[in-house]
Amino acid sequence: MKHTRIGTAASATLLLALTAACSAGSGASGAAGSGGSGGAGGAGGDTSLSVGLVAEPASLDFTKQDGAAIPQALLDNVYETLVKVDQQGDLKPSLAKSWTVSPDRRTYTFDLVDNAKFTDGQPFTAKDAVYSINQVKKAWTISLKAAMDVVQDAKALSDTKLQVTLSKPSNDWLYRMSTRIGAMMTEKESADLATKPVGTGPYVFDQWRRGDSITLKANPSYWGKKPYFQQVTLKYFKDPTALNNALLTKTINVIGTVQAPESLAQFQGNGAYEIVEGTTNGEVLLSMNNGKAPFDNPKVRQAVRYAIDHKALLDTCWAGHGSLVGSFVPPTDPWYEDLTGLYPHDLAKAKALVAETSAGATPVRLRIPSLPYAVSCGQVVKSQLEQAGFKVSLDQLEFPAVWLQSVFKDADYDMSIIAHVEPRDLPAVFGNPKYYTRYDNKQLQADLAAADSGTPEQQVTLMKKAARELSQDAAGDVLFVLPNLMVAQKGITGLPKNAITESFELADLARS
Repeated sequence: MKHTRIGTAASATLLLALTAACSAGSGASGAAGSGGSGGAGGAGGDTSLSVGLVAEPASLDFTKQDGAAIPQALLDNVYETLVKVDQQGDLKPSLAKSWTVSPDRRTYTFDLVDNAKFTDGQPFTAKDAVYSINQVKKAWTISLKAAMDVVQDAKALSDTKLQVTLSKPSNDWLYRMSTRIGAMMTEKESADLATKPVGTGPYVFDQWRRGDSITLKANPSYWGKKPYFQQVTLKYFKDPTALNNALLTKTINVIGTVQAPESLAQFQGNGAYEIVEGTTNGEVLLSMNNGKAPFDNPKVRQAVRYAIDHKALLDTCWAGHGSLVGSFVPPTDPWYEDLTGLYPHDLAKAKALVAETSAGATPVRLRIPSLPYAVSCGQVVKSQLEQAGFKVSLDQLEFPAVWLQSVFKDADYDMSIIAHVEPRDLPAVFGNPKYYTRYDNKQLQADLAAADSGTPEQQVTLMKKAARELSQDAAGDVLFVLPNLMVAQKGITGLPKNAITESFELADLARS
């Protein structure tokens, strides 16, 4: 796939931990376990699997740490939700086997499965669902918790019947219940989520070797379809070459996120490997701090957008793999439209705007995380902006800890590059003026609110309007949408072509 639009009937699952980002980083503290990723957890056993990833989480508690690396490992594997997203992007049952919505679209009544248990042996009931929903509102600290604010009341009508009442209609709420904020937890095991996650899923957390791997084991009492692989090791690599070599030497079975697309040739035409290429919803954003000079000036932001030659950048830093979209909406969303024509590469316009605003007088700080795509693209962005007259200082920050604190939490930056991978995240990234982008547009906020409370048809219309408005205002520049690039040993089945959720659903994988 090169510079092409992907159809909206997308396959689901995995999202690159490389993107670990955002709506920001991957965590802040964690715990180590003993044991390893070799042996049964490596590439040898028939019912064991080892997957190579990047951007290891620094904690296992996504109630307190923003980022994609934690739900990638745990969501749909250890934790489950009431509803899930299927391969077409539609909602399907999970712990809720069915549900109804009241005519005023405010009250949801869920019928829950009656045979699910937490991995500590306790049965899952509607009381656990009430606890989980209320905890998001009361105790979670991550930015994504805001999606639960619309819940007015949650109550258990019986052990298997849950009723949730919203303060107003919301198109978004039920969809968000398929993400990490919908993870069903038990109060009895909530004290140490950072090191001992307990859910109802097909896998049980086993151990964590900090700086190396996380190991999950099949849940012997899982209520649903039993997974094929009895042990899965998620092994983390910071170096793209080391990641590739791990597959070549059979240390791992799957590269879950290719970090050097130009290296794919070594796996092509070889009957021992299978390459999967599709799309994701990971928007690689050249973010600009809209809350201070120089990027509080829309003309300066426009200069940036005209200065970037997106096709040349994609060809140079990601070997041409990915989608050019021109907006903060990936091709798999219902309100996607190609907006690349709004800011075609125009160096003359960029230079004129830089001169008009005197934006080249003071260096801007481009502070990027130490992730392969950001490091590779950062050099290209710096060069292209300097051709337009900007002065750019490039600052590489350790990811996740330093980038997460300096850029995401403190907004101590002018520009950055990070892949935002949470599904349908435009409202979170640009609808909240306190978010690290510091974008405060009252009209956009009103459009987003109207899109959420309107009919499904109105939602699509208004989200398209919001995306176009955001792009025209040059609040940021989406360099490209990440591809879903995976390489696996021949015979591994169930690998997702496209990745449009937060999780890497391991129970879908098997060996032929």
